[in-house]
Amino acid sequence: MSRARPARGAPHSEGGVTRAVPHRGEEPLGKRQPEGPPPAPAVQRIRLRYTKRGRLRFTSHRDFQRAFERALRRSEVPMAYSAGFTPHPKVSYANAAPTGTGSEAEYLEIALTEHRDPATLRDLLNESLPSGLDVTDAVEARTSGLADRLTASEWELRLDKVAAEDAERAVALFLAAETVDVQRRAKNGMRTFDARAAVARLQVVSPQPDRPVDGPCAILRLVVRHVTPAVRPDDVLSGLRAVADLAPPVPAAVTRLAQGLFDEESGTVTDPLALDREAVPTAPPTAVGTSSPQL
Repeated sequence: MSRARPARGAPHSEGGVTRAVPHRGEEPLGKRQPEGPPPAPAVQRIRLRYTKRGRLRFTSHRDFQRAFERALRRSEVPMAYSAGFTPHPKVSYANAAPTGTGSEAEYLEIALTEHRDPATLRDLLNESLPSGLDVTDAVEARTSGLADRLTASEWELRLDKVAAEDAERAVALFLAAETVDVQRRAKNGMRTFDARAAVARLQVVSPQPDRPVDGPCAILRLVVRHVTPAVRPDDVLSGLRAVADLAPPVPAAVTRLAQGLFDEESGTVTDPLALDREAVPTAPPTAVGTSSPQL
């Protein structure tokens, strides 16, 4: 008795594994390859520090990605691209700030197919980026693990219409507590977690001379470790409300001032690009056993 052959495109079973029979002219599944030559390899990596200032603090991370990739094209940066049917520029974003918060210390890394001077590249990108999204530093990546160095952030929280004395009392109660439970809405509903353990430093500071205040205003400096679940500045504000009933009448203006490794001894956040600046550039490999041609 002959065995019926499955129709093309219909699944059939071989040894307990279901497989699809390709149509006429089609290649078997898993064998398709993009047309054309493979993308050029990356020969250099550049790490950038950029800002989100003014109204652009309300820019979402996806909106920034579009603006940045547009700036790469306008500046004719020789980007390395991923392989596959939908190539995209090799850009690695690290720990972006939440939408609505400003930042002086956002980081990303790009891969290039040709060598470029980091300072020149920074200036070219700034010419194409909108004001407020500014590249403030650029270094060649000479070490690995940039994301691993972003272990803490320093934030400034500006509380308008809050007296400094009230803020100092709330900060003292927050720091004296062993745990401060707060709630945040997550994908699976409300989640309760401790906002106190991640806080390495919290204090009230005087306003900067170049940023005068009009009426009561408390300025907080917060250093928070990057833990799981992440503790954000608004979680700390929720903790201040929980322990001291401190509720600013207007939304706080939040700005990230620094991001990097946390120095336990000094209680400060260090520059994550310092290791790349200090690293000695490696010379390109040379062929062994060859001699220079005689001119």
